[in-house]
Amino acid sequence: MPRSILIGFVVLISGVNPARGAFEDELPIVFNRDIRPILSDNCLFCHGPDPSDRRGSLRLDQLDDARADRGGYRVIDRDNPEASELLFRITSEDELDRMPPPDSGKELTNEQIELLRRWIAEGAEDQPHWSFVPLSRPPLPDVTNTSWPVNPIDQFLLSRIEAEGLSPAPEADRVTLGRRVALDLTGLPPERDALNRLIEGDRAGVYERYVEELLASPRYGERMAILWLDLVRYADTVGYHGDQEHHATPYRDYVVNAFNKNMPFDQFTHEQLAGDLLSNASIDQQIASGYNRLLQTTHEGGAQDGEYLAKYAADRVRNVSAVWLGATMGCAECHDHKYDPYAQRDFYRLAAFFADLDQRGAYPGPDATPTVRAPEIDVLDPIDRRALLEVEQAIEALKNAEGHENDLEELERRREAITARARRTMVSVSVEPRITRVLARGDWMDTTGEVVDPGVPEVLPELETSASRASRLDLARWLTRPDHPLTARVFVNRLWNHFFGRGLSRSLDDTGLQGDMPSHPELLDWLAVEFVESGWDVKHLIRLIVTSRAYRQSSIPDPAMLKADPANDLFARQERFRLPAEVIRDQALAISGLLVEQLGGPSARPYQPEGYYAHLNFPKRQYLADTDQNQYRRGLYVHWQRQFLHPMLRAFDAPTREECTTKRPSSNTPIGALTLLNDPSFVEAARVLAARVLLETEGNDHDRLAAAWRSTLIREPDAPELAALQRLLDASRTRYDADPAAASAVCSTGMAEVPEPLDRVELAAWTAVCRALLNLHETITRF
Repeated sequence: MPRSILIGFVVLISGVNPARGAFEDELPIVFNRDIRPILSDNCLFCHGPDPSDRRGSLRLDQLDDARADRGGYRVIDRDNPEASELLFRITSEDELDRMPPPDSGKELTNEQIELLRRWIAEGAEDQPHWSFVPLSRPPLPDVTNTSWPVNPIDQFLLSRIEAEGLSPAPEADRVTLGRRVALDLTGLPPERDALNRLIEGDRAGVYERYVEELLASPRYGERMAILWLDLVRYADTVGYHGDQEHHATPYRDYVVNAFNKNMPFDQFTHEQLAGDLLSNASIDQQIASGYNRLLQTTHEGGAQDGEYLAKYAADRVRNVSAVWLGATMGCAECHDHKYDPYAQRDFYRLAAFFADLDQRGAYPGPDATPTVRAPEIDVLDPIDRRALLEVEQAIEALKNAEGHENDLEELERRREAITARARRTMVSVSVEPRITRVLARGDWMDTTGEVVDPGVPEVLPELETSASRASRLDLARWLTRPDHPLTARVFVNRLWNHFFGRGLSRSLDDTGLQGDMPSHPELLDWLAVEFVESGWDVKHLIRLIVTSRAYRQSSIPDPAMLKADPANDLFARQERFRLPAEVIRDQALAISGLLVEQLGGPSARPYQPEGYYAHLNFPKRQYLADTDQNQYRRGLYVHWQRQFLHPMLRAFDAPTREECTTKRPSSNTPIGALTLLNDPSFVEAARVLAARVLLETEGNDHDRLAAAWRSTLIREPDAPELAALQRLLDASRTRYDADPAAASAVCSTGMAEVPEPLDRVELAAWTAVCRALLNLHETITRF
């Protein structure tokens, strides 16, 4: 038997298959859950879709090949399972035969070997990959505790929980729940009056009405925009070389407004990919088309147009496939995908959709910031557009009237003031498409490759177009056709991650064979179908999630449940996780009363360490912090310098947005604690909070400490917590009594004035208390 044919079958993993979860060891083998991850992680690099690196003429992504007769033996022999070449290889003691080979440094565990053996013995059945299966609405499962579910989400989850002989967590207390959903939907602490109505309300529907208030808030669009801007890698600077500013802020504001208006997700998609191609494209649709211009660009002297056009094309393929498909098509730039059914030709066919964009590869100088990335247009925000229209109508009405010169002059001054607020923004403009070739190994200088037209991967639904050449608008419509298997699943999974701390599939960026299978695939499909059939209604989907019993559960794990389900695969409790960087900043400003809730506009520049931009060149520049109300705007609006992201944002894991970010890391480092204690924005917020406590709260230290605690954490403090704060206050008074200069330094941090009646030593001592409160784990954690 020619066993050497399979020596290239290299295994690269060891350990328990995580897809099986903690409760499924005795269940029948399921290919997608139990076997595909082993084959994908270990075999497909050498025995997968890419023919250029396939070993032994064997494909293990298509199992008909493995089942075929190979001259007297089969890799997988369903008639005689123990004779399967696969089992021989993974159990062989001979180093020449064994898989994985000794030089791989890996070996299969006994459990993995047993899974493969059982699978073959049970018939070696395979399944289509879950993400490529057409969407269909699964039936609702039966549950025993019929009083617990309030919507289908609960029914799917409870059915699984009950099957394991377990019970869901109790509902969180209303203070915790009110804070949780406010942070999730608006990124801000709850308003006191609204929270009181939730806490004190005893009528049915009080929580649902609280949710509706949050969804109706302009702050909702700002919170949701953070998720989207991470995906589309929005920033205020070009990224490459000099990292100069470019004109993009109206696009950011478009995203906020789209979420606030509850724009259907299919329309949201069409306007961004092809707003310029829509009939009679509006100003907002032109702004939306700026999505295509958000990538990194250069005007470095000597840069080659052809090289950078190839870079931009590859960037767009990576981003579009990641954002809408959850696909890693960037892996097919130089060769066929090693794991997924995406050919290199698919990569360049997708790139060809964007070959019509009016753009340069290397933009001309000079080394100035902001730089120009034509085509650009001047735009007003929607409020100013309406105001300008009213003024122009009034001017027109007065032009033919006698004796209104003064009124006319005043109206013209108003018109000039409004138009002066216009901002430039990059937009898409369609021109004659450039030729797109398949680049051998991604080499932009190789002009011998096949010329390709726009197209989509064959594994996905067919693209429909009435034109001789498909357009970006055709692509956008294809992404949102009702039978597309990926777009709705991907968006739903990311929303679930936002509200539960992890996705139904943990892989937010990979729906392919290397990604994780969903823990509850039927629930994911039910929600995806519901999303499409609702008219791509984002608020409808969110409302379903946050009003479910599952969302309202306590995040405090029961010891028995924690032992049975440590990773919370069952979603039998809520998760607790640290807040994103922007929300940490927003919360501190809101708690202190400094937050300026202004929608849209130019980016803000909060305090930043002097000299932080010292290494920025082409041109050299100095960071100038805002000295007006922009200093206290939300983190969403903070200037996003890709190479030198604001240190506070970096300390709390905000991405540079050079590439699509589907899930931010959450680190816990001393740098984070030091930032909360010493960043001037947080010191000023603590000082203003301290002043409010001293001026607005009557009583002794105990009363004021309790008030400061409630302002920060919403809930009442307990005796040990108050005692700890009192010790800190006493120590701080002693310190600042001995060092009045240090007290003055604390009181002079930031722009906000110190109210006259306050003693600076006392204010500094209370500021120390409030700095500690803003630094608490509980303060920066969503429970």
